[in-house]
Amino acid sequence: MTKKTGIFVLFLLMFWMILPVSLLAQKKIPASFCISSAEKRLADEINQLRKANGKPAIPLSISLSFVAKTHVTDLIRHHPDTGICNLSSWSNKGHWKACCYNPYFVHHSWMWNKPRELTNYPYRGYEIAAYTQNKMLVDSAMAMWKVSPEAMNMILTEGPWKTKSWACMGVGVNEHYVSVWFGQRPDRAGKPRVCPNGGHKGVVSGKIISKKKKAMPVFYLIYGSYPGMNSAKKVVDRLKSIGFRKAGILKSHKHVRVYLHRTINFQQIKKERQRLKKRYPKLWILQE
Repeated sequence: MTKKTGIFVLFLLMFWMILPVSLLAQKKIPASFCISSAEKRLADEINQLRKANGKPAIPLSISLSFVAKTHVTDLIRHHPDTGICNLSSWSNKGHWKACCYNPYFVHHSWMWNKPRELTNYPYRGYEIAAYTQNKMLVDSAMAMWKVSPEAMNMILTEGPWKTKSWACMGVGVNEHYVSVWFGQRPDRAGKPRVCPNGGHKGVVSGKIISKKKKAMPVFYLIYGSYPGMNSAKKVVDRLKSIGFRKAGILKSHKHVRVYLHRTINFQQIKKERQRLKKRYPKLWILQE
């Protein structure tokens, strides 16, 4: 072996010895990481719901909570959930694989692999998420999920999820988004601590108390999101032609959504979704 060859081999050995350590460092959760009091309350509410249905409580996971909080931050900053891309989508603005998660081009691995992309949790992760244009409340998120058979099946491991057994859970909440991740294996990294000051100011753990009279919330039965007004108008025209006379467009600076019905009566909108769920299983309720 020549001197140059020996130096090259030594360099390769050093590279392969250093590489795993550097990759591990990239996935290290910051020591300052913690969950807010609202996020802790969300986890408690989910476990109370499970206990009421004869299911065991799910321990909190620091790794999956880091994934959940990373995702809601990506959603609120970069809005990958536009057009046909749903809430499980990720932007190209971080150290993860970007994806437009939608029912037409399904790649489950885009979701499954996020925990191992961001942390040292080596197993699959499964997410449930929600959005509201108003300030996100834990009560609002739970209310949306309780009227969704798909969400309830996932939380309670029933229906298509009956073969699963959740061993850990991660939570993330900000002003407009909420994300919960489930894993089938315990998280060796342990549980997250609750932030000493209660967490982010934009996160609300319960109802907002104000001396001023609050406007009544409006509930919308959302049919879908669209890239622009022209697309949305065509969908509304088609829906009205088949009998949905109350269909309309709900536009914000971030989203253009089509709704089938709106009301201030939550029970009414809940019944309407129940009536249409077989025909339109992806309907969901938005509170304004």
